[in-house]
Amino acid sequence: MIEQFINFVIRPPRADYNPDLYLWEKDFTLAGRSYKRQDLELTNQRGHTLKCSHYVPATFLEDAPLPCVIYCHGNSGCRADANEAAVILLKSNITVFTLDFSGSGLSEGDYVSLGWHEKDDLKVVVSYLRSNKQISRIGLWGRSMGAVTSILYGAEDPSIAGMVLDSAFSNLFDLMIELADVYKIRVPKFTIKVALQYMRRVIQKRAKFDIMNLNCLQVAPKTFIPALLGHASGDKFIQSHHSDLIFNGYAGDKNIIKFDGDHNSSRPQFYYDSVSIFFYNVLRPPQVSKPYVRKAEKYCDLGNLNLGAGMNENLLYEIIAGLRSTSSESASSSSLPHSSALAKPVTELLSEIGPVDIIDDALPGDGTLVCDFPLHSQQDKENDNQNAECFSYTSSNGGSWGRCSSLGGSNEEPTADCPTSISNQNQQDALDAVATPLQSFPQVSPKSPKNGKKKKKKKQKQKAQTNPDKPKRDKFEKLEALSQRLCLCILKPINHKRHGSS
Repeated sequence: MIEQFINFVIRPPRADYNPDLYLWEKDFTLAGRSYKRQDLELTNQRGHTLKCSHYVPATFLEDAPLPCVIYCHGNSGCRADANEAAVILLKSNITVFTLDFSGSGLSEGDYVSLGWHEKDDLKVVVSYLRSNKQISRIGLWGRSMGAVTSILYGAEDPSIAGMVLDSAFSNLFDLMIELADVYKIRVPKFTIKVALQYMRRVIQKRAKFDIMNLNCLQVAPKTFIPALLGHASGDKFIQSHHSDLIFNGYAGDKNIIKFDGDHNSSRPQFYYDSVSIFFYNVLRPPQVSKPYVRKAEKYCDLGNLNLGAGMNENLLYEIIAGLRSTSSESASSSSLPHSSALAKPVTELLSEIGPVDIIDDALPGDGTLVCDFPLHSQQDKENDNQNAECFSYTSSNGGSWGRCSSLGGSNEEPTADCPTSISNQNQQDALDAVATPLQSFPQVSPKSPKNGKKKKKKKQKQKAQTNPDKPKRDKFEKLEALSQRLCLCILKPINHKRHGSS
């Protein structure tokens, strides 16, 4: 029994995986941008080789270094647990570095130390990133053992910009006493303490660290790095009061989030949103401006939509028909017969949605458009940030203390599937969402006497002379918003899936 408990601490099940199957691909795309995975090896102070991966943009901007978050996995986890961190942070211009700690995954080493030696591995990684001129600020994201590692290292390096601490334990000795109650070991408490003292000597001899030194409550009052703590309210392995104790004694700026679930469950979306906002505030990544639109086809660009390739074409034509009916304020049905729609191209159908003069005035005679200003308004930028894509990625469950669910050991399956059709309710919601911008389109007024037309033409000429670029800019932005809403409604069910083993 004691030997099993010792292995439970310093030699939990080790993750054995194929990086090409369980990590993101060497070249992949997220949210319309290209990224790459750089694999490398580092050597720690004990001479162990550490297997590492760094997720970065395919091309770095000149004179614009990006911040980096180091993901620290749990005691039976590996660098595959950082897949979710890459999905959350890369689209915010934050790179993600992940590694197999010594004794974990594919790295060298025989034992784990629940954060004691891992903080030295983390020091090697931070030193490597500091020497990289393409990296600016550095943050830490740890789960279970990785969270303890982050606290222990953060107390020694105040230059870290921020830390996310998920399911950290406050004191290893107290945790082991609690686990005796959880696993219902029916022996007197003084016997448990005697057994722990014996385990302490054995662990110190084998793994070269003292379990009594793993006390986050001793370093929390000395740490001033901004920290976001998270803990599942139903965690029975490391109970949530451990994070409460760390939070109460922490000296720096701090916040704590409680959520449903247990130690190994997937984290809710609002928690990931909080993590993303936290790192955005402390790391301050640079903003990448969008490219200028120089072709008229961009206004009707439907992204990756390819009609006839398994997509539901009826949805597209129902959206266009709904826009047409909204524009004309008619009471006709919002559905468009499929046979009649197929006879016209998409661009022609889109041109019928709004007033014809919007599109005709925006395009020169040769059908191309060249402009010298960005076509994205501030509202469009905010909408882009809110339009999160659906991804299919493996849940971290990094601090699993006995299993690495990122490698398929969990019964949990990814919840994001790639549907081939959309329900009627979703189609109606899509029609409502796309029809919204047309309220801001100029309405075609009924015919008026010639004198009225002349007065209107004079007023329009005077406005055009005072600000000639504003009307065109407004038209471009309206067309751009229409195209983005079409892409959002039609492409929303399309998910990104990474290749995995069968």
